[in-house]
Amino acid sequence: MLLEARDLSATRTTESGTHVVLDGVDLGVEAGTLTDVVGPSGSGKTTLLLALARLLPGATGVLELDGVAAERIPPQRWRRDVALLPQVPALVPGSVGDNLLLPWRLRVRSHETPPSAEVLARALADVGLADVGLERDPSRLSVGQIARVALLRVLLTRPRVLLADEPDAALDDVSAAQVTRMTEAFVAEGGAVVRVRHLRLDERADRRFRLEGGKLSEVADA
Repeated sequence: MLLEARDLSATRTTESGTHVVLDGVDLGVEAGTLTDVVGPSGSGKTTLLLALARLLPGATGVLELDGVAAERIPPQRWRRDVALLPQVPALVPGSVGDNLLLPWRLRVRSHETPPSAEVLARALADVGLADVGLERDPSRLSVGQIARVALLRVLLTRPRVLLADEPDAALDDVSAAQVTRMTEAFVAEGGAVVRVRHLRLDERADRRFRLEGGKLSEVADA
């Protein structure tokens, strides 16, 4: 098992009190697989991804990567291998190239050699963004282009697990299809994806789960 969570639990505190969001969730993810998690708004899907990324203080349970307990893996290394793509991707001021190279300018990748401009330009072309130059101002990009640049930025770092929070939400059909192709290509190369969706199941997913009432249950058919 590449990534495994057992008895994962988390609460949320609001004005009306403390509520259980994850109630003993178990989830195992194998390399080369796409796992979909669906559920209504507020059911805790994003909370689950944050917990898997070790970005949720207060979450309890067991997390393992390749059978090694999370406590034995430095958080910086965990986030190199288990990467989170938020639902609303953020691009920083500068250029498209600056954004693609951002992981190498942060501590998590600062010790590695960044990809060359030629590699970045080829990567943009591969995801249907050949017309978006590396010097383009991100503020001039469409919503669909921003989504693809943000996903490409994560994939260029070669994580082992991608946690994607509704990556095709609010995208036009062309951009949504390209994001799906990018995700499937990552899986085909041996990566594992845990993808949160709202209510729509995808029959192409290897496993499909529904999160509701703090419980995660597998769905047999899309």
